Amino acid sequence: MTLSNDRDSKAVEIKHLDVYYGSRLAVKDVSLPVYTHKITAFIGPSGCGKSTVLRSINRMNDLIPSARVEGEVLYHDKNLYGADVDAVEVRRRIGMVFQKPNPFPKSIYDNVAYGPRLLGVNKREVLDEIVEMSLKQSFLWDEVKTDLKKSGLALSGGQQQRLCIARTLAVEPEIILMDEPCSALDPIATQRIEELMRELVSTYTIVIVTHNMQQATRVSDYTAFYSIRKEGDDTHEHRWGVLVEYGETQQLFEQPQQEETADYISGRFG
Repeated sequence: MTLSNDRDSKAVEIKHLDVYYGSRLAVKDVSLPVYTHKITAFIGPSGCGKSTVLRSINRMNDLIPSARVEGEVLYHDKNLYGADVDAVEVRRRIGMVFQKPNPFPKSIYDNVAYGPRLLGVNKREVLDEIVEMSLKQSFLWDEVKTDLKKSGLALSGGQQQRLCIARTLAVEPEIILMDEPCSALDPIATQRIEELMRELVSTYTIVIVTHNMQQATRVSDYTAFYSIRKEGDDTHEHRWGVLVEYGETQQLFEQPQQEETADYISGRFG
């Protein structure tokens, strides 16, 4: 299931996506492509649904009992919400890194080896190779190679986030989703993660949710701007997220097509 490297190759295509939590519409009619070996950033004000759309790409919303998804998320032309699709396999192929670093209360080695072991890899030499390769890919190997038995929880925040990225890489996904991966980190750790993203995109496709527009301009090739629609009065107001504009990052920031995008980027709202 490899895809070509040309610009128009789509790793994922979202078509007319609606997401509900119970009876409440959270995101309405989102359609966009995610291009292979590119970084796509989702930006927009709080509550606009960018994380909800991100989680729909690897069916993380399934873990919320009240969530319901309508529309299609196509991966290799197959709808990930089809009846015959295994959500666990989806999450192996489409990995996720969360806002707050969440290493397991295990050693650095066991954090990275966790996924491969679940997939049946038990040979020590194979696990050793996977752990080393994943930690090298996440720019962490040189800092921890002599201390792999140390708890992942003993690392700094930035190191913990790179450990979580290594844990994601260890099961060889095609796509990595990142939900505000730097929001809990200091500027130096943030810079390391951004450099890491630009390094990884030659091998993986990356989608990142960020509240930091400068980060979107620094790291992403494409940007999707989401906003909020509302109806009703103060006592019965209903709000949902919509996709306002999507395009190449440089063009979207320098020549936005929608006035709402221009207002958000310039700080006039949001």
